[in-house]
Amino acid sequence: MTLENRIEAFVELGKQLQHLSPEERQAWAFSAASRNPWFTEDNVSCALQGVAVMLEEQYLREWLYPYHFKQVTPKKVGVVMAGNIPMVGFHDLLSVLMSGHNLLAKLSSSDDMLIKRLVNMLIAIEPAFATRIEFVDLLKEADAIIATGSDNTARYFEYYFAKRPHIIRKNRTSIGVLTGHEEPDDLRALGEDIFRYYGLGCRNVSKVLVPVGYTFDKLFEANQHRANLLDHHKYQNNYDYNKSILLVNRVPHFDNGFMLVQQSDKLVSPISVLFYDTFASLADLRHKLAEVKDKTQVVVAAHGWLEGSIPFGQAQMPMVWDYADGVDTLAFLQRL
Repeated sequence: MTLENRIEAFVELGKQLQHLSPEERQAWAFSAASRNPWFTEDNVSCALQGVAVMLEEQYLREWLYPYHFKQVTPKKVGVVMAGNIPMVGFHDLLSVLMSGHNLLAKLSSSDDMLIKRLVNMLIAIEPAFATRIEFVDLLKEADAIIATGSDNTARYFEYYFAKRPHIIRKNRTSIGVLTGHEEPDDLRALGEDIFRYYGLGCRNVSKVLVPVGYTFDKLFEANQHRANLLDHHKYQNNYDYNKSILLVNRVPHFDNGFMLVQQSDKLVSPISVLFYDTFASLADLRHKLAEVKDKTQVVVAAHGWLEGSIPFGQAQMPMVWDYADGVDTLAFLQRL
């Protein structure tokens, strides 16, 4: 199978995903939710759309242009996939297969249905992929490893896979920057970065940096339409629990009825909680961001005004060249 064959197959996969009917998308979500209640129809549909955009031909060709994958001696690349948001392991799957290597996929029990559906569609388009993809429980046969997990599991991965080429990803989260001059539309877009996938992704904004004296009234008002988050019982349970903890411990916080905002020097907030910290100047802001750079996936700001940031509303819409943890997966695969 040539590189051109692989490109054509994934482009066709993207087109088929774009044309899934509402009933088909609902069926995908239903099967996923049976294993993971966080995978609602709206979130699964959003993730499918994100994959489809990733697979547009112009983006794939632009992404692949700097690399050399026309003649590859296939290696077995084991991928430990996370399951926090729908199809989060797809980019690694795409990278391994597009580079000409064979995929040994260890799926998360929280997200095994969707990845398998994608693979079945891909094999129907290009049957040659059937011998290049294997779902496994153990990665003993892998020549190289790509693994995503928590800081705790990362230590295990680094020990267990130390003698093989590897990419080991740890906990990361995303940060929003507010100045107080944002328009309501900006703040609604930031709400997408905070609440999409119920805040479970590493590209979700779990903390905002705001000027000293900032008030959250406008952010609350702009996102009041998201009160239906409480319709999800697991989100409601998290909100009730975290609210009770803050009240019992008399921790100062803001509460709009479905989101809790708490000042903290921590980065990763619990579900339904948004952490914040203040900055006194632009230099102070840059210093605070630099201190946590290695723990930050994305920084968002209105219209991307801050260097190194992306616009509000774009955090959960990564392009195919947006690598997790900033590690170039294709360059790693090219070296194998």
